[in-house]
Amino acid sequence: MHYLVSVIDDQSSSGTPDEMAAIDAFNERLQAEGHWVFAGGLAAPSAATVIDNRGGEALFTDGPFLESKEYLAGFWIITAPDLDVALKLAAEGSKACNRKVEVRPFL
Repeated sequence: MHYLVSVIDDQSSSGTPDEMAAIDAFNERLQAEGHWVFAGGLAAPSAATVIDNRGGEALFTDGPFLESKEYLAGFWIITAPDLDVALKLAAEGSKACNRKVEVRPFL
């Protein structure tokens, strides 16, 4: 089963060199153990564009959809046999990036 592990941040700065090294090591481990699907970091919410094309013409709005102290800073998409394994891996990812994470299974 696939899981989305969302990295939650409340800062606008990237990880420290030590955090980035720990994330790289965690990513390499995910790959070596067959859990890796995809991962990426995201730009700050101020770089977002919201698009609403439900009407007759697409409406483009600068900035995030929601204003919040916390935001999605990055993510991992992993594969794991069950939620317990996904949660264990997510806990290790949280430690590596030194941020909170949220785990959600794909439908």
